[in-house]
This record gives sequence, structure tokens and C-alpha cells, in this order.
Amino acid sequence: MPLPKLQQIPPAIAAVADYEPYARERMSEQAWAYLAGGAADELTLADNRAAFERLRLRSRVLQDLSGGNTRLSLFGQAFAHPILLAPVAYQQLAHPEGELASVLAASALGAGMVVSTQASVELEAIAAQAQAPLWFQLYIQPDREFTAALIRRAESAGYQALVLTVDAPVNGVRNREQRAGFALPAGVEAVNLRGMRPLQAQAEPHSSSLLLGGPLLAAAPTWADLTWLREQTRLPILLKGIMSGADAEQALAAGMDGLIVSNHGGRTLDGLPATIDVLPEVAAAVQGRVPLLLDGGIRRGSDILKALALGADAVLVGRPYVFALATAGAVGVAHVLQLLRAELEVAMALTGCADLASIGPDVIWRPATR
Repeated sequence: MPLPKLQQIPPAIAAVADYEPYARERMSEQAWAYLAGGAADELTLADNRAAFERLRLRSRVLQDLSGGNTRLSLFGQAFAHPILLAPVAYQQLAHPEGELASVLAASALGAGMVVSTQASVELEAIAAQAQAPLWFQLYIQPDREFTAALIRRAESAGYQALVLTVDAPVNGVRNREQRAGFALPAGVEAVNLRGMRPLQAQAEPHSSSLLLGGPLLAAAPTWADLTWLREQTRLPILLKGIMSGADAEQALAAGMDGLIVSNHGGRTLDGLPATIDVLPEVAAAVQGRVPLLLDGGIRRGSDILKALALGADAVLVGRPYVFALATAGAVGVAHVLQLLRAELEVAMALTGCADLASIGPDVIWRPATR
């Protein structure tokens, strides 16, 4: 049986990674497999973390740090710091209050939150509790009328941007979930997708493929659908799942307002590179024309500094706050945000960066070349 949630944060939890063992003891094996696992052999999941560990920082001394801050603006929205909560589905798997606890913590710490299409709480109820910017993560569903109605619901509820996930037309091969026998428990569902027409399971005639040529990929969105999406909303649209400069260029040509470098937390195609390794290529393609964010592998405030130094304007964290949610609810999520922000400010001070605009590629130490 999972252990009860903590009512207070023990001193032993001094860093974000300390929450992981506490979370595992407070979740079912099936829920843990879903929220903690990745695709196949989980190589990309591991490399998202290892890539940050390979990078080294360059310290600077005696810098003028007066008036320092971590403030930024994205799409005219003010943020106290560059840390957002990433979209994570079915958060009631981690805690009975699910997304309501997460948005409470985000509001308390001035963090933006991206709410998943597959949230286990209605998007309107989440928005009603929000005191910080909310963005809505969207999958373009085969039922386009339902998708358009979902966008209108998000707009009416006060969401300030759409985050279109583009790297998961199908689920990855998640062996950890398969071994654990994962299935959603009673009472947990994608409540915002109620009433959507199901995809007709009709394969192409004479097709011997298991996936290719079938109805799922036939209904999957393409670049052409971005024109349709742009017609549905005046909200800024960010594409989440960009992992190449070529795709970044095509997204900007399609009129997208922002990009998120993401490999879906290692949950789709195993063997993809770490997001921090891809970031410089995407940043070079973007050239500051739109906001550029990154997720995947962040466990320290110094990781955030590294991402900003290599071209990101802000970052999203996923598993760290979900593990804290599973451990101690809203208090845990707030603690994770506080830890990351405090570590970021320490790292900025010790590298001589008074504000986010001061963070550049020279923050990354590289060995001298001969």
C-alpha cells in the first residue's frame, strides 16, 4: 500500500531530486510507471539528465549584481522567473487534488502553468484557482469540431496561450508501463475530452502494417493543419516538440509564435538526443524571433542557467513537480519551485549575471582549444 502524503517537508528533502524516493513510496506501481517512465530502454530519458551534467559553468567574480532579478515577459505576460510547470496528464494519479494542487502552488510562487489536454480536472476549474499565467496544451484531435470547441473553452476560461504538442502522433513504446500493467484507475480520466467522437478503427484495405496506413496516422495533424489552427484562435501558439533547426524554420514560416525544444520527456521515440544538446541548433535557427523554451532533464537551478545560456528564454519542469505533488501536494510543488528559483539565483550570482539578459553563451565553460 502506498504511504500517506506528507504534511510537512522533512529536512532530508533539500533538493528537487530528493522527492523521487518519497514519491515512489506514495504511488501505486502502475501510476509510478506512467509518470516516471519513458519509452523503450529509456535511453533518452536518462540522457536528458546526463547532458546537463556534462556541461560546466564559468564563474565570474567581483561583478556588480545590484538591482538583480529574474523577471521576464512572454507574449506580454509578466513572469517572476523563467520556470513554468510543464503539461502533465492525469495528475490525480499522483494526488487526489491533481491539477488543482499544482495550480495553487504555481500561483503562490508566481510560476506559469501549462495545463494538459488530458488533465484529470476540468480546465475551467483549474483556471478558476489560477493567480498566475495559464497556457493550455493542445493535441489536435481527429474530431476537429471538438478540438475547436476545446480551444474556445480555453479562451473563455482565460488561458493566455496555446501549446500545441507536435511530437506524439502516436504513443511511444513504453515497456515500463506494459510490465506494470498500467491502466487508468476508476475516477481518473481525461475529463476535458468527454463527448469527443471516437476515431473510427478502419484500416486501409489490404494493409499488412500494424500502424502505417491505418486510421490513426491518417487523422494525425500535419503542417497544413497549422493554418486551420491559426484560424481558430487569436492566442499565441507555441509548438512543443521541436528538435531540429529545420522544423524550427518551418514552424516560423507557418506563423507560430513560440517554440518549445522537447523530446516529450523521453516518452515517445527512444534514442533521440537530449534537449539541451539540441537547443543550440534550434536557437541558431530562431535567432530570437520568437520565444524559445526547453524542457527535459532539469533538476537544478544551475540546469536552468545552462538552458538560458544556450538560447532558451524559459524552461518547463515536469517530473520534478509531479514527484513533489505525489509526496506532499501543493506544498511540495511550491517547494520544488522555490528550490529551483533559489538555486537559479545562486548560480546567476556566482557566474556574474544580475538578470536574465546578462546570461549568454560565455556562461558555459569550454576547454581551451589549441
